Amino acid sequence: MARTTRRRRCPRSLATALALALAAVTVSGCGVTRGADDRDLAMMIPNSPGGGYDQTGRAAVTVLEQDGITGGSFEVTNIMGAGGSVAMTRLMNAEGDENTMMTVGLGVVGSLYSFGLDYRLQDATPLAQLIEDQEGVLVPADSPYRTIEDFVKAWQADPHGIVVGGGSSPGGPDHLFPMQLAKALDIEPKKVRYVPYDGGGPLTSALLGHKIQVGFSGLGEFEGQIEAGELRALAVSGDERLTGASVKDVPTLTESGIDLVFTNWRGVLAPPGISDERRDELIGYLQEMHDSPEWQQALEDNGWIDAFRTGDDFEAFLEEQDARVASTLKELGLI
Repeated sequence: MARTTRRRRCPRSLATALALALAAVTVSGCGVTRGADDRDLAMMIPNSPGGGYDQTGRAAVTVLEQDGITGGSFEVTNIMGAGGSVAMTRLMNAEGDENTMMTVGLGVVGSLYSFGLDYRLQDATPLAQLIEDQEGVLVPADSPYRTIEDFVKAWQADPHGIVVGGGSSPGGPDHLFPMQLAKALDIEPKKVRYVPYDGGGPLTSALLGHKIQVGFSGLGEFEGQIEAGELRALAVSGDERLTGASVKDVPTLTESGIDLVFTNWRGVLAPPGISDERRDELIGYLQEMHDSPEWQQALEDNGWIDAFRTGDDFEAFLEEQDARVASTLKELGLI
């Protein structure tokens, strides 16, 4: 399904950064065009190992391979840089490659705006949304904020004095969540001091190194540190509490009297320019994966919310998410 890609020149500094990052990952072998009869596939992951995209993409690949759904194996490659924009640029440049896929989510939507790129997720080939995922509010174990109420009281008293961070660029879930939380608490979002990090690993280091006071991110990446007592979760952002052993006692925001429910999401794209027949075949693979007991177990094990939608429905969802991010960034004066 061919699409017209819109492009504009990036600001020089951002374009240079993207070019350097792209050069650094070209040796990975991911995104190489294969013949249509080659059943081996590539899955690109737009952040570091252990991050949310990585967990979702590798869980999907595990089921696809173990159940023999595609009839081949996968090459999985992490492509870091620019909040997912480097990986998205690789995907767009792989036009017509019918054996490559990439995990994406709300964070990549925001990074395309943050780094001045003019294509959007829906300009590739939307395949399927897989999950929704809650966000959490994190602090180091020695933080003076023992509860979400402690943090809220301090933040309302001095919003500019508390540095918060997340594992995504402006416009991504870890940025949108504290901005929407600030609004719910009658804090001017422009007063929020937000520092972006490229995934959960750097965010963990920033929290443990006391470079920031509070972190916002999906808790699946941090259960080890929470269980070890290095980090503490103050609240989760969904309708219900999570079920994992280390986070099952963490309250929701609504339980704490805060009128906000927020979820992230993740899905899968293919490059632009593939045939409708191949698009439908790839969607069929993901549908079969979704319906398997193994994937349903992965949802339960990771505390993910099943949010499966495909093809045109997923494309319409991506357009809605793009408008959602653009509206927030305009409100904050960031675009």
